[in-house]
Amino acid sequence: MKSITWLSPQDAPDSFPPPDQALDEPAGLLAAGGDLSSARLLAAYQRGIFPWYSPGQPVLWWSPDPRAVLFPEEFRCTRSLAKTLRNGGFSVVLDRSFAAIMDCCAAPRANSLGTWITTEMRNAYIQLHQLGYAHSVEAYRNDVLVGGLYGVRLGSVFFGESMFSKERDASKVALAHLVDVCNRNGIAVIDCQMPTRHLESLGSRAIARSQFQSLLREHVEVAPRPLVG
Repeated sequence: MKSITWLSPQDAPDSFPPPDQALDEPAGLLAAGGDLSSARLLAAYQRGIFPWYSPGQPVLWWSPDPRAVLFPEEFRCTRSLAKTLRNGGFSVVLDRSFAAIMDCCAAPRANSLGTWITTEMRNAYIQLHQLGYAHSVEAYRNDVLVGGLYGVRLGSVFFGESMFSKERDASKVALAHLVDVCNRNGIAVIDCQMPTRHLESLGSRAIARSQFQSLLREHVEVAPRPLVG
């Protein structure tokens, strides 16, 4: 019978069990505890592991099977989205207001009772951003931030974390820009973590965890690399 590994903040940053030891229920739960230090987060992403937990819980570490990914060449841009990209009046930039993107992603939503982006999580990813690993894609209309997303880049993999939209299609516009950025920067795969209908409609698909691990071995690099917008 599988059980999760409990981590201590004093444990080495890479003290994660193999991802294939993750539980079947709750699906993908691998470990608990530890901390959100930059070293531990980077060690986790290199192994296809990410943190996701609610306020009041210990840090929970996940490696789901199957894994949702979006290959940039498979992005599905509908005619209506293409029209919005041409005529919607959005301007999209990278890394102008990373903290603001996180705050918007953490804000209450109509279909959610709370947020998993705790103050601890916010501070940890801002630190990754300052180190050159975490990036934001920001959609503006008339200089007002209306949509966007953030995630972590390691080599040729972009690990998507969260997205938000204050106007119709604003998050899709940000994702379309990310796909374009990935194509210009040689990024081979966008990690979407869990399958959702919304992302499937845009071209994501579920692959086996073993296949995802193979992609990481091929494409992940540890040194930070800038994103060219």
